[in-house]
Amino acid sequence: MTTTTPRVLVLGGTGWLGGEIARAALAAGAAVTCASRGSAPAPSGARHVRVDRDAPDAFREQAVAEALAGEWDEVVDVSSTPAHVSAAVTALGPRARHWTYVSTVSVYAANAQAGADESADLVEPSDHSDYSHAKVAAERACQEGLGDRLLIARPGLIVGPGDRGDRFGYWPARMARAAGRDGARRVLTPTIAGRAAQAIDVADLAAWITSAGAGGLTGAINAVGPETTYGHVLELAAAAAGANPEYVEVEDAWLLARSVNYWAGPRSLPLWLPEEFSAMMRRSDAAFRAAGGRTRPLAETIERVLADERARGLDRERRSGLTAVEEASLLAQV
Repeated sequence: MTTTTPRVLVLGGTGWLGGEIARAALAAGAAVTCASRGSAPAPSGARHVRVDRDAPDAFREQAVAEALAGEWDEVVDVSSTPAHVSAAVTALGPRARHWTYVSTVSVYAANAQAGADESADLVEPSDHSDYSHAKVAAERACQEGLGDRLLIARPGLIVGPGDRGDRFGYWPARMARAAGRDGARRVLTPTIAGRAAQAIDVADLAAWITSAGAGGLTGAINAVGPETTYGHVLELAAAAAGANPEYVEVEDAWLLARSVNYWAGPRSLPLWLPEEFSAMMRRSDAAFRAAGGRTRPLAETIERVLADERARGLDRERRSGLTAVEEASLLAQV
């Protein structure tokens, strides 16, 4: 009896999530090709094809078309640009046994109902410069071109080593500073009680996408971790760092009046969400679990993140969070 090695194409595959998916597919025994602009190397063992998806007819350029010729058992696309997604579906869709498009829970029109599932209404994509609108438009391009060969994975907050967005890593790193330095034990935070949190480890997401693709799973599924609380995230981060922080809790209005931002970005408190978005991290994971989704304990993920934060430097410049100087200035006003 002979078996054929599955051919997997990751559109991207050199970034954070795409790279994890490529590595997971390699570990599962697939022959993996990563098609990207090439700003970063493909994972070891994967073939890399340079494709500039901003270029007109990118997939029809002779070198690219020859490199990506033949049938594909699985194609995975993580792009947030509808035109890129549509062009890939047109060029490669007819030769793909199965296709996974990685979308986001941000596609939903409302975020106030806890436990909402995949049947919730989506935003109407009128502005492709908006992330959620662009993802819905990309989903629709996939649905129109692929029909019943399509899996739409809608992750929530993706976390883990290597995350350059810093939304989650801020807290383990902040607790490590609280444990190791005089004057850093006081930690500024929005009020803790009643706030939810929900995250999925990037390695767990990549493993599920790989197995779901191999199994031909279709439909739209919220790829989210179990719901927990913001306070539990802080507790686990403090335990991992060996910290005994003194939380200085302040109301949302106090933070907003001092130009502290929600969720992510400079001068922010990561994971903090306004009330009208409170259920964004309380999406149902029932379909994900039923489809074989598995997640490691949150404490393990936090240990992984903390090790990565220490390796990259606790005092490095971050894309999200408060700098030590900013936090000290705010604490002085409480």
